[in-house]
Parts: sequence; structure tokens; C-alpha cells
Amino acid sequence: MPFVDLPSLTMENFEEEVLNSTLPVLVDFTAEWCGPCKMLDPQVAQLAKEWEGKVKVFQLDVDKAADLAARLRVLGVPTLALFIDGKMVARMTGYKPKKGIIKKFSKYLSL
Repeated sequence: MPFVDLPSLTMENFEEEVLNSTLPVLVDFTAEWCGPCKMLDPQVAQLAKEWEGKVKVFQLDVDKAADLAARLRVLGVPTLALFIDGKMVARMTGYKPKKGIIKKFSKYLSL
């Protein structure tokens, strides 16, 4: 169940939604038990609204897709990862304010 109103990723839809996406995709790797993840959720939800039509934003619960998180070498949560043309081009782990998130990822995006 998503923690904020964002679509969820699963092992089943990851390839279609992320790897085959024509738009950049920001994936919020999260977990229900993670305090910093809950602090990050509203900021990710705001970015999803602001970037609508330009960047797809999803949440992935690492407890429900542990194999996928491991394959992508996501070792801690929260982790935000940006995929462009099916490749991870940038990531950040830990809580950051919205400005920090934008600064990290905007150089890869045409917003």
C-alpha cells in the first residue's frame, strides 16, 4: 500500500513502468517502518504534482520487492533513484529537503 498518493512499483510492473518508459522516472524506495521515509513522502508527492507530464514518480516498498531493491543495489531507505531510458542516472539516499532533491536531479531533467 502506498504511503502517499503515488503509484506503486512491483517486480511485475518495474520493467514496463521504469525500464521501458519514454519519460524519466523517479523511484522512491521506501518502507513502512522507515521514519525518514515518512518525512520524505510529502516532498516526493509535491514533486510528482509539479513534474506531472515530465517525470513519472513511483514508490517501491523494499520489503515487498526485496529482490528488485537488491538487484539495483539499494541498501538503505529512503533512496530516490532517477531512471532515464531505462538506466539509473542518479540516486540519493537519506532524507533531503525538497530543494536538495530538485538540485540533485534537475540537471538530468528538462523541466
